[in-house]
Amino acid sequence: MDFISHGLWGSIAFGRRTRSSFWLAFTIGMAPDLFSFGVLYVASAFGLSPSPDFSRGTPPESSIPQYVHHLYNYTHSFVIFLAVFFLIWIVLRRPVWELGAWGLHVLADVPLHSYAFFPTPVLWPFSGWKFDGWQWATPEILIPNVVLLFLLYVWYFRYLYRTNRQAQTSSGVFSQPPSTED
Repeated sequence: MDFISHGLWGSIAFGRRTRSSFWLAFTIGMAPDLFSFGVLYVASAFGLSPSPDFSRGTPPESSIPQYVHHLYNYTHSFVIFLAVFFLIWIVLRRPVWELGAWGLHVLADVPLHSYAFFPTPVLWPFSGWKFDGWQWATPEILIPNVVLLFLLYVWYFRYLYRTNRQAQTSSGVFSQPPSTED
């Protein structure tokens, strides 16, 4: 799945409490791709790493530097996600639910990555098992993803609007017409 969709799914699932919660979940939802492929693109921009050629579709994985594969294993492992989630819970003495966007990212990538390009190492480092899923960039996957995200965000923003409107009405902001007396 594209990293923006990961951010949007993460924020709608785990970031609806507050505006800062929304943006934290959005960022965490994108983080696994940013900390693997994002590092590659930054390194390529500075001439520190070769830039993969996506002009003819998915490049061979062998053209991607080995450090990206290592980073991908860490950022796309549900085992690593769970370890970090519970470690942070222990340290802070409360769960940080926005981290669930990372777990959702990994779980969504399992069926949406094929052996053709970076299948998801969901059980790494305990197992090298990977699922041969479907490529997320195909119209059969991409279009329903965009449509479903659009519908969810329409619902979400309507919900926010109605909730805000009800709060203003119940607090008296709209309960009395403005006075015209001087």
